Amino acid sequence: MIADVRAATARDGWAGVGAALARAGETIAALPPPDARTAAQRTRAAGVQDEARALRTAFLDTHVDAVYDRLTDGRTTPLRLADLVSAAAVAYPGLVPTAGQLAAERTRVQAGKEGHEIDQGIFLRAVLASPVAGAHLLDAMLRPTPRALELLPRFTETGLVETRSVRLERRDGAAHLTMHRDDCLNAEDEQQVDDMETAVDLALLDPGVRVAVLRGGEMTHPRYCGKRVFSAGINLKSLHAGEISLVGFLLRRELGYIHKIVRGVRGVGGAPWHSRTVEKPWIAAVDTFAIGGGMQLLLVCDHVLAASDAYVSLPAAREGIVPGAGNFRLGRHTGPRISRQVILQDRRLPVTDPDARLVLDEVVEPAAMDDAIAAAVDRLGGPAVVPNRHMLNVAEEPPDEFRRYMAEFALQQALRIHGADVVGKVGRFTQRSA
Repeated sequence: MIADVRAATARDGWAGVGAALARAGETIAALPPPDARTAAQRTRAAGVQDEARALRTAFLDTHVDAVYDRLTDGRTTPLRLADLVSAAAVAYPGLVPTAGQLAAERTRVQAGKEGHEIDQGIFLRAVLASPVAGAHLLDAMLRPTPRALELLPRFTETGLVETRSVRLERRDGAAHLTMHRDDCLNAEDEQQVDDMETAVDLALLDPGVRVAVLRGGEMTHPRYCGKRVFSAGINLKSLHAGEISLVGFLLRRELGYIHKIVRGVRGVGGAPWHSRTVEKPWIAAVDTFAIGGGMQLLLVCDHVLAASDAYVSLPAAREGIVPGAGNFRLGRHTGPRISRQVILQDRRLPVTDPDARLVLDEVVEPAAMDDAIAAAVDRLGGPAVVPNRHMLNVAEEPPDEFRRYMAEFALQQALRIHGADVVGKVGRFTQRSA
């Protein structure tokens, strides 16, 4: 069947593919909502979706660069992820879900969704897998957000910006980015991803900042009231409620603020001839724990210190999802055996464990954290730090290898967040936490 699909795609181009996808969409739309279907209807829907997804994949395997060039005016218009998939929905009806389909999905809990984001995953895997289109998209995602550009004059003048999730303060040449979702232990949702990218942009663009520091604030959560917490990872309640999206959270997080920590942000008003981005060294300070996405952040920072009573873990396989680029980066720090224990078997690492020192630089008593952070800021403030961390990242994380990993991640994570096991696990977690 796949060979027939590819032959038809090459022969008929988008016209034939679009017509076939329209028929598939009509068939699915005629069925009851996903959570109201009979077993026979679910089987029917799955068969139609599989055929449509094979058709999308075959079309993009052949035409992705032409599609991307059309959407970006020959790669002269940089589009961020959300804008790119929106443009594709208009220019190629049926290739990716429409705004209306996505809006309807947002009203449903994860268990009741159609799974339209899988089609976005197919599209973005093809784009990112292309050396031409993928490199252009990664570059577009390194540009500062409009929100950050709007706030930049205020931050450069006052040295302080507060959002719902993050407090950013400049002190003595250091940008202190404090995550303060105190009600949920800094578990990330789409609001926090937006706030984090804004803060990362500001820290990188402010000429008064030499070094940036990531740390969690004090919590009001009953179990940790008054204690600092670094991060509890993805917000599973938001995932269960259907509020964690592939594009707005899972991919934006990796290609947005985390990638900017590694590569820097595109400068305002044009890049200098010697550098396309503004880079700065980053310090992570771990109090209590860094779970999941919190541990992922440690893997991109230049210096990581932790309070002696803290621990780190990456329980994505237990949760049923892929831990962002953690699979790409963790083995570089720990080697393959420990990375498999942490990711596949949910091994928790107290920071005093010798194996934890492979992802940490220093462990200090909780009362000594402030002094240790100040000393690290001083050590990383020299003028030769930035060019050397740039060359380390070029050697350790070549852009093309990252791009190829993210291409596969786009599809695998789209499949995972709609997997029956994930839906069941996050539902049970939400019931226990209620």
